[in-house]
Amino acid sequence: MILDYEILKLVWWLFVGVLLIGFAITDGFDMGAGVLLPWGGRTDEERRVIINAVAPHWDGNQVWFITAGGAIFAAWPATYAAAFSGFYVAMMLVLFSLFFRPVGFDYRSKIENPTWRNLWDWGLFAGGFVPALVFGVAFGNLLQGVPFQYDDFLRPWYTGSFFQLLNPFALLAGVVSLSLLTMHGAVYLHTRTTGAVKERMEKAVMIFGALLIASFAGAGLWISSGFDGYQIISMPSPDTLPNPTAKTVEIVSGAWMQNYHKYPAAIAAPVIGFIGIAGAIFFTIRNRGGLAFISSSLAIIGVIMTAGVSMFPFIMPSSTMPSHSLTLWDAASSHLTLTVMFWATMVFLPIVIGYTLWCYKSLWAKVTIEEIRAKSHELY
Repeated sequence: MILDYEILKLVWWLFVGVLLIGFAITDGFDMGAGVLLPWGGRTDEERRVIINAVAPHWDGNQVWFITAGGAIFAAWPATYAAAFSGFYVAMMLVLFSLFFRPVGFDYRSKIENPTWRNLWDWGLFAGGFVPALVFGVAFGNLLQGVPFQYDDFLRPWYTGSFFQLLNPFALLAGVVSLSLLTMHGAVYLHTRTTGAVKERMEKAVMIFGALLIASFAGAGLWISSGFDGYQIISMPSPDTLPNPTAKTVEIVSGAWMQNYHKYPAAIAAPVIGFIGIAGAIFFTIRNRGGLAFISSSLAIIGVIMTAGVSMFPFIMPSSTMPSHSLTLWDAASSHLTLTVMFWATMVFLPIVIGYTLWCYKSLWAKVTIEEIRAKSHELY
Protein backbone atom coordinates (compact mmCIF):
# COMPACT_ATOMS: atom_id res chain seq x y z
CA MET A 1 0.00 0.00 0.00
CA ILE A 2 1.48 3.34 -1.10
CA LEU A 3 -0.04 6.33 0.64
CA ASP A 4 -0.54 9.60 -1.14
CA TYR A 5 2.17 12.21 -0.37
CA GLU A 6 -0.37 14.79 0.80
CA ILE A 7 -2.01 12.26 3.14
CA LEU A 8 1.38 11.26 4.55
CA LYS A 9 2.20 14.88 5.34
CA LEU A 10 -1.04 15.15 7.30
CA VAL A 11 -0.49 11.80 9.01
CA TRP A 12 2.94 12.90 10.21
CA TRP A 13 1.49 16.10 11.61
CA LEU A 14 -0.79 13.84 13.67
CA PHE A 15 2.04 11.46 14.64
CA VAL A 16 4.28 14.29 15.88
CA GLY A 17 1.30 15.55 17.90
CA VAL A 18 0.86 12.07 19.41
CA LEU A 19 4.54 11.97 20.38
CA LEU A 20 4.37 15.41 22.00
CA ILE A 21 1.24 14.38 23.91
CA GLY A 22 2.88 11.10 24.96
CA PHE A 23 5.91 13.02 26.22
CA ALA A 24 3.77 15.53 28.12
CA ILE A 25 1.62 12.82 29.76
CA THR A 26 4.50 10.56 30.80
CA ASP A 27 7.48 12.82 31.44
CA GLY A 28 5.11 15.64 32.43
CA PHE A 29 4.28 14.14 35.82
CA ASP A 30 8.00 13.62 36.47
CA MET A 31 8.58 17.33 35.89
CA GLY A 32 5.55 18.23 37.99
CA ALA A 33 6.83 16.05 40.82
CA GLY A 34 10.18 17.83 40.63
CA VAL A 35 8.49 21.22 40.87
CA LEU A 36 6.51 20.07 43.91
CA LEU A 37 9.41 18.32 45.65
CA PRO A 38 10.68 21.18 47.90
CA TRP A 39 7.16 21.94 49.20
CA GLY A 40 5.35 18.62 48.90
CA GLY A 41 7.88 16.92 51.14
CA ARG A 42 8.56 18.62 54.48
CA THR A 43 10.99 15.98 55.74
CA ASP A 44 13.72 13.97 54.07
CA GLU A 45 11.60 10.81 54.19
CA GLU A 46 8.62 12.58 52.58
CA ARG A 47 10.83 13.86 49.78
CA ARG A 48 12.16 10.35 49.22
CA VAL A 49 8.57 9.16 48.96
CA ILE A 50 7.98 11.70 46.15
CA ILE A 51 11.21 10.77 44.38
CA ASN A 52 10.54 7.03 44.56
CA ALA A 53 6.96 7.50 43.35
CA VAL A 54 8.37 8.52 39.95
CA ALA A 55 11.53 6.39 40.16
CA PRO A 56 10.25 3.36 38.17
CA HIS A 57 9.36 5.47 35.14
CA TRP A 58 11.29 8.72 34.85
CA ASP A 59 14.11 7.44 32.62
CA GLY A 60 11.75 5.55 30.31
CA ASN A 61 9.49 8.59 30.10
CA GLN A 62 12.32 10.73 28.74
CA VAL A 63 12.49 8.45 25.71
CA TRP A 64 9.31 10.12 24.46
CA PHE A 65 11.19 13.44 24.40
CA ILE A 66 14.07 11.93 22.43
CA THR A 67 11.67 10.18 20.05
CA ALA A 68 9.70 13.37 19.45
CA GLY A 69 12.92 15.24 18.61
CA GLY A 70 14.00 12.41 16.30
CA ALA A 71 10.61 12.37 14.57
CA ILE A 72 10.79 16.12 13.94
CA PHE A 73 14.31 15.69 12.52
CA ALA A 74 13.21 12.91 10.16
CA ALA A 75 9.72 14.10 9.20
CA TRP A 76 10.26 17.89 9.22
CA PRO A 77 14.02 18.48 8.69
CA ALA A 78 13.49 22.14 7.72
CA THR A 79 11.60 22.75 10.98
CA TYR A 80 14.28 20.95 12.99
CA ALA A 81 17.02 23.08 11.44
CA ALA A 82 15.20 26.39 11.91
CA ALA A 83 13.85 25.66 15.39
CA PHE A 84 16.95 24.17 16.96
CA SER A 85 19.12 27.01 15.67
CA GLY A 86 16.64 29.77 16.57
CA PHE A 87 15.82 28.31 20.00
CA TYR A 88 19.39 27.14 20.63
CA VAL A 89 19.94 28.96 23.93
CA ALA A 90 16.51 27.91 25.20
CA MET A 91 17.14 24.28 24.23
CA MET A 92 20.54 24.31 25.95
CA LEU A 93 18.86 25.71 29.06
CA VAL A 94 16.37 22.84 28.97
CA LEU A 95 19.04 20.19 28.43
CA PHE A 96 21.32 21.48 31.18
CA SER A 97 18.41 21.60 33.61
CA LEU A 98 17.49 18.03 32.66
CA PHE A 99 21.03 16.94 33.59
CA PHE A 100 20.07 17.43 37.23
CA ARG A 101 17.49 14.66 37.04
CA PRO A 102 19.53 11.47 36.47
CA VAL A 103 22.40 12.71 38.64
CA GLY A 104 20.03 13.96 41.32
CA PHE A 105 18.04 10.73 41.45
CA ASP A 106 21.17 8.59 41.65
CA TYR A 107 23.28 10.63 44.08
CA ARG A 108 20.82 12.56 46.24
CA SER A 109 20.39 9.90 48.92
CA LYS A 110 23.90 8.43 48.78
CA ILE A 111 25.16 10.77 51.52
CA GLU A 112 23.22 11.37 54.74
CA ASN A 113 23.93 15.08 54.82
CA PRO A 114 21.03 17.60 54.93
CA THR A 115 22.89 20.24 52.90
CA TRP A 116 23.87 17.72 50.23
CA ARG A 117 20.32 16.39 49.91
CA ASN A 118 18.74 19.83 49.97
CA LEU A 119 20.96 20.99 47.10
CA TRP A 120 19.95 18.02 45.00
CA ASP A 121 16.29 18.62 45.85
CA TRP A 122 16.58 22.09 44.33
CA GLY A 123 18.42 20.58 41.38
CA LEU A 124 15.49 18.22 40.80
CA PHE A 125 13.17 21.22 41.14
CA ALA A 126 15.11 23.01 38.38
CA GLY A 127 14.96 19.86 36.24
CA GLY A 128 11.16 20.05 36.39
CA PHE A 129 10.52 23.79 36.50
CA VAL A 130 12.77 24.99 33.66
CA PRO A 131 11.64 22.56 30.91
CA ALA A 132 7.97 22.92 31.84
CA LEU A 133 8.22 26.71 31.59
CA VAL A 134 10.43 26.86 28.48
CA PHE A 135 8.25 24.46 26.47
CA GLY A 136 5.27 26.74 27.03
CA VAL A 137 7.31 29.84 26.19
CA ALA A 138 8.39 28.17 22.94
CA PHE A 139 4.77 27.45 21.95
CA GLY A 140 3.85 31.02 22.83
CA ASN A 141 6.51 32.29 20.44
CA LEU A 142 5.39 29.91 17.71
CA LEU A 143 1.90 31.41 17.92
CA GLN A 144 3.39 34.90 17.52
CA GLY A 145 5.83 33.94 14.80
CA VAL A 146 9.58 33.34 15.00
CA PRO A 147 12.05 35.89 13.54
CA PHE A 148 13.77 33.80 10.87
CA GLN A 149 14.01 33.73 7.08
CA TYR A 150 15.74 31.79 4.30
CA ASP A 151 18.55 33.04 2.09
CA ASP A 152 19.03 32.19 -1.60
CA PHE A 153 20.48 28.80 -0.66
CA LEU A 154 17.53 27.95 1.62
CA ARG A 155 19.62 28.35 4.75
CA PRO A 156 17.57 29.57 7.73
CA TRP A 157 18.76 32.76 9.43
CA TYR A 158 17.46 33.59 12.89
CA THR A 159 17.37 37.32 13.66
CA GLY A 160 16.02 37.28 17.21
CA SER A 161 17.57 36.83 20.65
CA PHE A 162 16.90 34.71 23.71
CA PHE A 163 15.44 37.60 25.69
CA GLN A 164 12.99 38.40 22.88
CA LEU A 165 11.46 35.01 23.58
CA LEU A 166 10.50 36.20 27.07
CA ASN A 167 7.63 38.43 25.95
CA PRO A 168 4.29 38.76 27.83
CA PHE A 169 2.23 36.33 25.75
CA ALA A 170 5.00 33.73 25.66
CA LEU A 171 5.39 33.96 29.45
CA LEU A 172 1.62 33.47 29.81
CA ALA A 173 1.92 30.36 27.63
CA GLY A 174 4.77 29.29 29.91
CA VAL A 175 2.45 29.62 32.91
CA VAL A 176 -0.10 27.43 31.09
CA SER A 177 2.53 24.75 30.50
CA LEU A 178 4.02 24.97 34.00
CA SER A 179 0.66 24.84 35.79
CA LEU A 180 -0.54 22.02 33.51
CA LEU A 181 2.44 19.74 34.17
CA THR A 182 2.58 20.63 37.87
CA MET A 183 -1.12 19.77 38.27
CA HIS A 184 -0.47 16.53 36.38
CA GLY A 185 2.42 15.71 38.69
CA ALA A 186 0.29 16.47 41.76
CA VAL A 187 -2.46 14.16 40.46
CA TYR A 188 0.06 11.38 39.95
CA LEU A 189 1.63 11.84 43.40
CA HIS A 190 -1.82 11.98 45.02
CA THR A 191 -2.44 8.54 43.54
CA ARG A 192 0.92 7.05 44.50
CA THR A 193 1.41 8.41 48.05
CA THR A 194 -0.28 8.37 51.44
CA GLY A 195 -0.63 10.51 54.56
CA ALA A 196 0.58 14.11 54.70
CA VAL A 197 2.16 14.03 51.22
CA LYS A 198 -1.12 12.86 49.71
CA GLU A 199 -3.01 15.67 51.48
CA ARG A 200 -0.58 18.30 50.18
CA MET A 201 -0.91 16.94 46.66
CA GLU A 202 -4.69 17.36 46.85
CA LYS A 203 -4.19 21.05 47.69
CA ALA A 204 -1.62 21.35 44.90
CA VAL A 205 -4.08 19.92 42.36
CA MET A 206 -6.65 22.54 43.32
CA ILE A 207 -4.13 25.43 43.32
CA PHE A 208 -2.45 24.60 40.01
CA GLY A 209 -5.74 23.49 38.46
CA ALA A 210 -7.23 26.91 39.23
CA LEU A 211 -4.09 28.62 37.87
CA LEU A 212 -4.31 26.49 34.72
CA ILE A 213 -7.96 27.38 34.12
CA ALA A 214 -7.20 31.08 34.54
CA SER A 215 -4.07 31.10 32.34
CA PHE A 216 -5.52 28.83 29.63
CA ALA A 217 -8.69 30.93 29.44
CA GLY A 218 -6.63 34.13 29.51
CA ALA A 219 -4.46 32.94 26.60
CA GLY A 220 -7.59 31.98 24.65
CA LEU A 221 -9.18 35.37 25.22
CA TRP A 222 -5.95 37.10 24.22
CA ILE A 223 -5.77 35.15 20.94
CA SER A 224 -9.46 35.70 20.16
CA SER A 225 -9.30 39.46 20.73
CA GLY A 226 -7.37 40.63 17.69
CA PHE A 227 -4.17 38.59 18.17
CA ASP A 228 -2.13 38.55 14.94
CA GLY A 229 -1.96 35.18 13.23
CA TYR A 230 -0.83 33.85 9.86
CA GLN A 231 -2.91 33.04 6.79
CA ILE A 232 -1.89 31.33 3.54
CA ILE A 233 -2.98 33.34 0.51
CA SER A 234 -1.53 31.07 -2.18
CA MET A 235 0.75 28.04 -2.28
CA PRO A 236 1.71 25.12 -4.56
CA SER A 237 -0.26 21.90 -4.44
CA PRO A 238 0.25 20.08 -1.10
CA ASP A 239 1.37 16.90 -2.90
CA THR A 240 4.32 18.59 -4.63
CA LEU A 241 7.95 18.58 -3.50
CA PRO A 242 8.48 20.91 -0.50
CA ASN A 243 9.61 24.49 -1.08
CA PRO A 244 9.05 26.70 1.99
CA THR A 245 9.53 29.94 0.02
CA ALA A 246 7.06 29.26 -2.81
CA LYS A 247 3.90 30.49 -1.08
CA THR A 248 2.30 33.78 -0.08
CA VAL A 249 1.43 34.34 3.59
CA GLU A 250 -0.08 37.35 5.30
CA ILE A 251 -0.21 38.36 8.95
CA VAL A 252 -3.91 38.82 9.74
CA SER A 253 -5.59 39.86 12.98
CA GLY A 254 -7.57 36.93 14.39
CA ALA A 255 -6.17 34.42 11.88
CA TRP A 256 -5.66 31.75 14.57
CA MET A 257 -9.43 31.66 15.10
CA GLN A 258 -10.24 30.87 11.46
CA ASN A 259 -9.98 27.10 11.81
CA TYR A 260 -12.67 27.18 14.50
CA HIS A 261 -15.01 29.03 12.10
CA LYS A 262 -14.09 26.78 9.19
CA TYR A 263 -14.25 23.52 11.17
CA PRO A 264 -16.70 23.95 14.10
CA ALA A 265 -15.74 20.53 15.50
CA ALA A 266 -12.30 21.97 16.31
CA ILE A 267 -13.82 23.65 19.37
CA ALA A 268 -13.69 20.17 20.93
CA ALA A 269 -9.94 20.70 21.60
CA PRO A 270 -10.22 23.51 24.20
CA VAL A 271 -13.43 21.97 25.56
CA ILE A 272 -11.57 18.70 26.23
CA GLY A 273 -8.87 20.73 27.95
CA PHE A 274 -11.25 22.47 30.34
CA ILE A 275 -13.22 19.26 31.02
CA GLY A 276 -9.97 17.46 31.79
CA ILE A 277 -8.88 20.13 34.26
CA ALA A 278 -12.25 20.11 36.02
CA GLY A 279 -12.26 16.30 36.09
CA ALA A 280 -8.75 16.16 37.57
CA ILE A 281 -9.79 18.46 40.42
CA PHE A 282 -13.13 16.72 41.01
CA PHE A 283 -11.81 13.16 41.02
CA THR A 284 -8.80 14.09 43.16
CA ILE A 285 -11.13 15.50 45.82
CA ARG A 286 -13.21 12.31 45.51
CA ASN A 287 -10.03 10.23 45.92
CA ARG A 288 -10.52 8.50 42.55
CA GLY A 289 -6.88 8.40 41.52
CA GLY A 290 -7.25 6.52 38.23
CA LEU A 291 -10.01 8.77 36.93
CA ALA A 292 -8.12 11.86 38.12
CA PHE A 293 -5.02 10.78 36.17
CA ILE A 294 -7.09 10.08 33.04
CA SER A 295 -8.73 13.51 33.39
CA SER A 296 -5.38 15.21 33.84
CA SER A 297 -4.12 13.42 30.73
CA LEU A 298 -7.20 14.66 28.85
CA ALA A 299 -6.31 18.20 29.96
CA ILE A 300 -2.86 17.77 28.39
CA ILE A 301 -4.39 16.39 25.19
CA GLY A 302 -6.85 19.28 25.01
CA VAL A 303 -4.24 22.00 25.59
CA ILE A 304 -1.78 20.62 23.01
CA MET A 305 -4.57 19.97 20.50
CA THR A 306 -5.77 23.56 20.94
CA ALA A 307 -2.35 24.90 19.97
CA GLY A 308 -2.08 22.52 17.01
CA VAL A 309 -5.60 23.14 15.69
CA SER A 310 -5.24 26.91 16.03
CA MET A 311 -2.00 26.98 14.01
CA PHE A 312 -2.91 24.35 11.40
CA PRO A 313 -1.32 23.98 8.86
CA PHE A 314 1.52 26.15 10.19
CA ILE A 315 4.34 24.56 12.17
CA MET A 316 6.75 27.49 12.53
CA PRO A 317 5.50 30.85 11.22
CA SER A 318 8.09 33.49 10.31
CA SER A 319 7.53 37.00 11.65
CA THR A 320 10.48 38.35 9.62
CA MET A 321 9.36 36.97 6.25
CA PRO A 322 5.82 35.50 6.51
CA SER A 323 6.10 33.80 3.10
CA HIS A 324 9.01 31.75 4.50
CA SER A 325 6.84 30.28 7.27
CA LEU A 326 7.03 26.51 7.61
CA THR A 327 3.86 24.45 7.24
CA LEU A 328 3.23 20.73 7.30
CA TRP A 329 2.95 20.88 3.48
CA ASP A 330 6.35 22.40 2.72
CA ALA A 331 8.54 21.36 5.68
CA ALA A 332 8.21 17.61 5.19
CA SER A 333 10.74 15.01 4.09
CA SER A 334 10.47 13.08 0.84
CA HIS A 335 7.60 10.76 0.01
CA LEU A 336 9.82 7.70 0.46
CA THR A 337 11.11 8.86 3.86
CA LEU A 338 7.62 9.52 5.21
CA THR A 339 6.41 6.17 3.86
CA VAL A 340 9.19 4.15 5.51
CA MET A 341 8.74 6.04 8.76
CA PHE A 342 4.99 5.51 8.62
CA TRP A 343 5.21 1.73 8.45
CA ALA A 344 7.92 1.61 11.11
CA THR A 345 5.68 3.71 13.38
CA MET A 346 2.65 1.52 12.69
CA VAL A 347 4.64 -1.50 13.87
CA PHE A 348 6.56 -0.11 16.83
CA LEU A 349 4.33 2.62 18.29
CA PRO A 350 1.61 0.15 19.48
CA ILE A 351 4.35 -2.01 21.01
CA VAL A 352 5.82 0.97 22.87
CA ILE A 353 2.41 2.12 24.10
CA GLY A 354 1.47 -1.41 25.19
CA TYR A 355 4.76 -1.92 27.02
CA THR A 356 4.43 1.48 28.71
CA LEU A 357 0.91 0.71 29.92
CA TRP A 358 2.06 -2.67 31.22
CA CYS A 359 4.90 -1.01 33.16
CA TYR A 360 2.52 1.48 34.76
CA LYS A 361 0.04 -1.25 35.66
CA SER A 362 2.76 -3.42 37.19
CA LEU A 363 4.35 -0.62 39.24
CA TRP A 364 1.29 1.33 40.37
CA ALA A 365 1.59 0.51 44.10
CA LYS A 366 1.71 3.31 46.65
CA VAL A 367 5.02 4.45 48.12
CA THR A 368 4.98 4.90 51.91
CA ILE A 369 7.36 6.24 54.52
CA GLU A 370 7.45 2.77 56.07
CA GLU A 371 8.77 1.35 52.79
CA ILE A 372 11.42 4.08 52.63
CA ARG A 373 12.58 3.19 56.14
CA ALA A 374 12.61 -0.55 55.44
CA LYS A 375 14.55 -0.19 52.18
CA SER A 376 16.57 2.91 52.97
CA HIS A 377 19.71 1.64 51.20
CA GLU A 378 17.88 0.18 48.19
CA LEU A 379 15.66 3.07 47.09
CA TYR A 380 16.49 6.54 45.76
